[in-house]
Amino acid sequence: MSSQDEHFQAGAPDPAASSADDGMTWWYRWLCRIAGVIGGLSCAFAGLWNCVTINPLNIAAGVWMMLNAFVLFLCEAPFCCQFIEFANAVSARADKLRPWQKAAFYCGMAVFPVVLSLTLTTLFGNAIAFATGVLYGMSALGKKGDAISYARIHQQQKQMDEEKLTGTLEGQA
Repeated sequence: MSSQDEHFQAGAPDPAASSADDGMTWWYRWLCRIAGVIGGLSCAFAGLWNCVTINPLNIAAGVWMMLNAFVLFLCEAPFCCQFIEFANAVSARADKLRPWQKAAFYCGMAVFPVVLSLTLTTLFGNAIAFATGVLYGMSALGKKGDAISYARIHQQQKQMDEEKLTGTLEGQA
């Protein structure tokens, strides 16, 4: 094995390790990645369109949107940035982040240009990037339980309440 192969394997994320601690299913992880790539595309095009103006705040918002697109591509789809040496290392580090951290980062990153210059271009351009953050935020909340588990927990709580009630009534008599 060459040193280049070892370096590539060291920079590549371990799918088993990331799957175990964040609790995301494979299809939801792919949904988040696809949303990130589409969000990057929308940020890039809207940011470029936003820069074609004479208003300095629109230009600043457009540049920030293109930076958002670059970060989304770098974190979610490093194969799009093969010409950058550190792309795999950044992607591996981003994969180690918890879903709530990614959610806060992506949503904050998408809100800033809208606050800077509230136009339809910035609003719609950042909507999918913000939705990517929302998807990661929803995965941070965890899985929804099934009805059988909830019914079992409710039955146990009801039984414990009845035992406490009968215990206090017996103590009074």
